[in-house]
Amino acid sequence: MTTATRGTFRSLRSFNYRVWAVGALISNIGTWMQRTAQDWLVLTQLTNHNASAVGIVMALQFGPQMLLLPWTGFAADYFNQRKLLLVTQGTMGVLALLLGLLTVSGLVQLWHVYVFAFLFGSAAAFDAPVRQTFVAELVGEEDLSNAVALNSTSFNAARMVGPAIAGLTIASVGTGWAFLLNGISFVAVLASLSLFRVAELRSNARAQRVRGSFSEGLRYVWQRPDLKAMLIMLFLIGTFGLNFPIFLSTMAVGVFHTDARGYGLLSSFMAIGTLSGALIAAGRDRPQFASLLIGAVIFGIGGLLAAMAPGYWYFAGALVITGIAAITFTNTSSSLMQLATEPAMRGRVMALRVGVALGGTPIGAPIVGWVADHFGPRWSLGVGAASGFLAALVAIYAMMRPASQPRERDA
Repeated sequence: MTTATRGTFRSLRSFNYRVWAVGALISNIGTWMQRTAQDWLVLTQLTNHNASAVGIVMALQFGPQMLLLPWTGFAADYFNQRKLLLVTQGTMGVLALLLGLLTVSGLVQLWHVYVFAFLFGSAAAFDAPVRQTFVAELVGEEDLSNAVALNSTSFNAARMVGPAIAGLTIASVGTGWAFLLNGISFVAVLASLSLFRVAELRSNARAQRVRGSFSEGLRYVWQRPDLKAMLIMLFLIGTFGLNFPIFLSTMAVGVFHTDARGYGLLSSFMAIGTLSGALIAAGRDRPQFASLLIGAVIFGIGGLLAAMAPGYWYFAGALVITGIAAITFTNTSSSLMQLATEPAMRGRVMALRVGVALGGTPIGAPIVGWVADHFGPRWSLGVGAASGFLAALVAIYAMMRPASQPRERDA
């Protein structure tokens, strides 16, 4: 094994992180199967290619990230993180099984998907900040940015496999089985959480249960120009740019007229880009604010290329570029915000990050879906590309002000 490889995969030296990585990879594959199947179910089985309905599902699924923000961040800072993950992961597994049973039995209706999207999103709202900050307990702060990047590598490796498996599953045995397989996949991550060497966890300082803990987190971020700049960039790209269930499904069905297999393959192509970007990020020693600017610019360029793609394979190639940019941007923001935040505040800051990045989806997804329905899928991709260029302008403004540079805490 080369020195570079040891650097890229250095977090795997930890037993707890190795166990976590295996369980998370299996569960992530199931998650991507469900995402693909859910969009396909709504677009082709429950509606007549209605992109706005897909947008509503996304709004309901990601809306709780903002709606529950006063509680999710504090929960990550206050409760035992391993036990909280057992609850959130178990809840999401049960919801996936129930939706799968409804679909397999032929009873599923559009409003069922809406309800389950909201319930799943509510559980995910509590899960996301604790899952992102929990890696510090697994590896310590010296390998934090590497662990964040490897988590993203796992997520995007699953993104490369999961949609393709979902496409095959939908074509062969039906959409409902993709949901059922996702529910079963949560057993892996629950088992990994149970197998940890608890004595080796690096527990961080826990927050105190006091009134106004959420407003304390807001004040903390408000006093940090670097954190504010990153949150604005995340809002722009998260609200209007990271709507790939709409972009991919409408382009696959409305422009290239492909089937479930072709749709799943497009998600896998994008995953090639995100996986490559995650591995590049894992090899870096420390994240840099300039990477946010680079990621935003390339995201805009990739979106434009995808919008103008003359054919299916050109579109797939543009998705690789867009995937590299998206993961460079999201990984860098996650690592920078964690390293720049005091441990006792980290859960609330990361909840704000997730809430801003995903909580804007109730605004952006219906708008992007409406644009796709009324002007065509290519124009909706143009909206996503514009969000990358606007975020780049925010980064340039922040870099021109020395006070807004990220302040990493001393390791």
